[in-house]
Amino acid sequence: MVTVNLHCPRCQSVQVYRHGQNPKRHERFRGRDCHRVFQLSYCYEPRKPGVKDQIAEMTFNGAGVRDTARTLKIGINTVIRTLKNSRHEE
Repeated sequence: MVTVNLHCPRCQSVQVYRHGQNPKRHERFRGRDCHRVFQLSYCYEPRKPGVKDQIAEMTFNGAGVRDTARTLKIGINTVIRTLKNSRHEE
């Protein structure tokens, strides 16, 4: 039997419990402190950790929307939506 030490990527809590599976049969987990659901590995590229940071960094370095989408292998609308929402988070 293999044990894996999990922690929530949002609140860094080690108190995590299983929260079912997604349609592709990947395990989902939920942090007890923040109650956010996460997976150990994501198949959908924009959901992977750090993609939003890469979009912002490429934009600040002068890359266009289509260039960013092509480089990160995500959709153009995803890049635009991320940039619009990041403006509201500040």
